[in-house]
Amino acid sequence: MRIEKVGLMTPGDMGQAVAMQIKAKGFPVCTALNQRSERSRALAREAGLTDVGTVARLVAECDVVLSVMNPGAALDFAREAAEGLRASGRPALIVDCNAIAPDTVHEIAGMVESAGGRFLDAGIIGPPPRGKVKTNLYVSGPGAADLEALAGPQLVVHVVSERIADASALKMCYGALNKGTQALWLEVLMAARRLGVDGLLEQQLRQSRADLYDWALSQFPILPPKAYRWVPEMIEISKTLAAAGITPKVFQGAADIYQFVAGTALGKETPENRDKSRTGKDVLRLLAAERGRS
Repeated sequence: MRIEKVGLMTPGDMGQAVAMQIKAKGFPVCTALNQRSERSRALAREAGLTDVGTVARLVAECDVVLSVMNPGAALDFAREAAEGLRASGRPALIVDCNAIAPDTVHEIAGMVESAGGRFLDAGIIGPPPRGKVKTNLYVSGPGAADLEALAGPQLVVHVVSERIADASALKMCYGALNKGTQALWLEVLMAARRLGVDGLLEQQLRQSRADLYDWALSQFPILPPKAYRWVPEMIEISKTLAAAGITPKVFQGAADIYQFVAGTALGKETPENRDKSRTGKDVLRLLAAERGRS
């Protein structure tokens, strides 16, 4: 497949960074900003993305369109993209790069393919690729190697297999360990603070698991602005585990934790405007003081 123009929805924290890496490879990158927030518009302008207005035009004008967004919006975008595919008659390649369950992937693949498009499944593992930071894009499905054209020093493309949903299965398992662990640490450390034993618990952790304690604290400063997106991701993980014959309840609980965080003042910040001097202990203190149950 020859890729000449790339579309990306949406230019949020991760999407903008991925778009900039693809632009650095020499590809023009477009997005669709109709009904998008001012934050998305500002991030798109900062990255130099071309706004084509609607998803229908994005699908009609681009050879490949990457969906990088809140996983809770993935199905709605797929429906809109499918409508655009039918209207244009062009067999554009739609790549879902969201944190969604394999069953959700197959549902989206059905929408895209029945509309005449081509579909690939992808999972992003790693932080937004800015500065010297690298991130991994795992891809699966027939002809997944086509996306290697987008690879660069900081956007590392890995072809998983020719089977749709393998990349998302990997992403779900990794996300479960990473974000699930963060939810557990946050829940227990908030409880310890509310129970008045946080100092004693820290002393014990410093003696036995200082490495894990320090890791958890290092994750908390950047967690709250992302919590609203992690709620649907935890739900998708629970679906993944249920389909594998494993209880979904652990990650239904993790979704509750992130829903609590998303509803706080810290959760309403963005990655751009959060207080970057705030430490992990500061975040823990502020969240533990919030009313309501996590």
